[in-house]
Amino acid sequence: MKKVLVLCTGNSCRSQIAHGFLNFYTDESVNIYSAGIEKHGLNANAVKSMKEVGIDISAHTSNKLDEYLDIDFDFIITVCDNANETCPIFPGNSVKVHKNFKDPTKVLGGEYGEHFISTRDEIKEFIIQFVNKYLAI
Repeated sequence: MKKVLVLCTGNSCRSQIAHGFLNFYTDESVNIYSAGIEKHGLNANAVKSMKEVGIDISAHTSNKLDEYLDIDFDFIITVCDNANETCPIFPGNSVKVHKNFKDPTKVLGGEYGEHFISTRDEIKEFIIQFVNKYLAI
């Protein structure tokens, strides 16, 4: 069983979107986790953007990285520069993959718009490439 952690600053938007796409593009042979350096709560517009593509992340929870420090992850994906720079060293031989995505919650006061859709779509393409390269499902 592969274990993948998606890490962001607040585990509210970008990491939640990536988590949703990872769940969608993988099967039961992969466990997906997401967390933040901090815990900001699930962003309603992240939920909305994913619902538009048929993926329901409304039951996701916002988790803090500390909850997962004892898990031996196969992969750690950081989706923002802050998480990449502050990511602790995990035990084992985790492969760390980084891709910075613009934070749509910082645009237009966090209102929903094209910036959410474009970030979601960029994350989707990244996750498809990640799954094809590392998980070969």
